[in-house]
Amino acid sequence: MTRLAAVLVASTRAAAGTYEDRTGPVIADWLRSRGFEVVGPVVVADAVIADALSEQLAQHPDLILTTGGTGVSPDDRTPEATRALLDLELPGIAEEVRRRGAEVTPSAILSRAIAGVAGRTLVMNLPGSSGGVRDGLAVLGDVLDHLLDQISGGDHPAH
Repeated sequence: MTRLAAVLVASTRAAAGTYEDRTGPVIADWLRSRGFEVVGPVVVADAVIADALSEQLAQHPDLILTTGGTGVSPDDRTPEATRALLDLELPGIAEEVRRRGAEVTPSAILSRAIAGVAGRTLVMNLPGSSGGVRDGLAVLGDVLDHLLDQISGGDHPAH
């Protein structure tokens, strides 16, 4: 069974064509290497990330990964847009991404990224930096299959 994932990039500059997004393709390639069918990367301005998230969620993918819009700039609203759609949050995932990132880059603690479940879709915000994306994918890779199995109603594996 092929799983479906969507990649959303929140970047006003990339959406306007004044900056080339480098994080979305990294995420999409990582997902494809794990056997996912991938929609995107879809690049949108920060102001419309909420609409883009809702549109992708309506397609009922197994996973939506966002990149960008998680900092403290006035336009950074990806966590708020995500939180509005979630049925439950998974704070440990975002906390671990920040912890690992801070080992290398102190500013990683400024990320407001969140992760959680909306219906039967895992939604996770990744920072807009390539290092933050690598940290986030490393954390997610450790738990992704188990987490998606749980979301879809699977049982805990025997230890």
